[in-house]
Amino acid sequence: MHELPQQLANGLILGAMYGLIAIGYTMVYGIVQLINFAHGEIFMVGGFGALTVFLILPDGFALGAAIPLMILGGVIVSVAFATAAERFAYRPLRSAPRLAPLITAIGLSIVLQQIVWMWYPEAKKDRSFPQFQGEPIDILGATVQRGDLFVIIAAPLCMIALGLFVSKTRSGRGMQATAQDPDTAKLMGVNTDRIIVMAFAIGAAFAAIAAVAYGLKNGQVGFRMGFLMGLKAFTAAVLGGIGNIYGAMLGGIVLGVAEALATGYIGNIPGMELFGGGAWKDVWAFSLLILVLLFRPQGLLGERVADRA
Repeated sequence: MHELPQQLANGLILGAMYGLIAIGYTMVYGIVQLINFAHGEIFMVGGFGALTVFLILPDGFALGAAIPLMILGGVIVSVAFATAAERFAYRPLRSAPRLAPLITAIGLSIVLQQIVWMWYPEAKKDRSFPQFQGEPIDILGATVQRGDLFVIIAAPLCMIALGLFVSKTRSGRGMQATAQDPDTAKLMGVNTDRIIVMAFAIGAAFAAIAAVAYGLKNGQVGFRMGFLMGLKAFTAAVLGGIGNIYGAMLGGIVLGVAEALATGYIGNIPGMELFGGGAWKDVWAFSLLILVLLFRPQGLLGERVADRA
């Protein structure tokens, strides 16, 4: 039990990153019913955008002062790729069968990986990412690395800002209207194309923030990092109820905590020694998803179709 605070802290930090990425999946799906499997690579290019900004800064530039500039650089790169993908890859396929944009998204993810691989010749191996130096911080019995404080602070701030944007602004209400009935929203004067681009941009910006958190935590970024993180984030979005922005964050936290607890405790159960440790954490995470969907197919915060009707 003395390890429980540490495992919970590990899970919350990991889950917050999943949740930030998952918001991009759930916003796009909620508005255009598209599963953007290239979103993991949008997360990845944001990490390389942030790294590029750090590399062009003068030597000796303080990391604390560089973080806002790195976030800005990562957000610009992620948003640029995401909005370009929406305009040139997804928009022409809105009236096509759903399989067409899905295959396009998979192809786009491969293209983005190869672009980064060619742009960064050293990207064949993971690139070093700056990290905060100094002793870890003790918070409620858990040891938290200084770099992990970034996502602990950023995730709730992003959720609060997004919640206020969706509920209080005209564009946010336009998003809600477009998600409910895009044809009626267009008749009421809502520019649905602008709303859809905005959804892609917001999701990409959150993914870039998550990429900075990933780099600060792990000390490296790589052109393959978007695949597994994107898959986990999509799992979090489905777990929380895809289409629900709060469900995406909740699903990410539940998934992260489940991974941490499974890694820390299952191997200590008699007879389960072979199924513990980090090698099995993905298995237990997806097992949790299957269990939740068996008993609540719409996800934790999702609505049943009958309830919506």
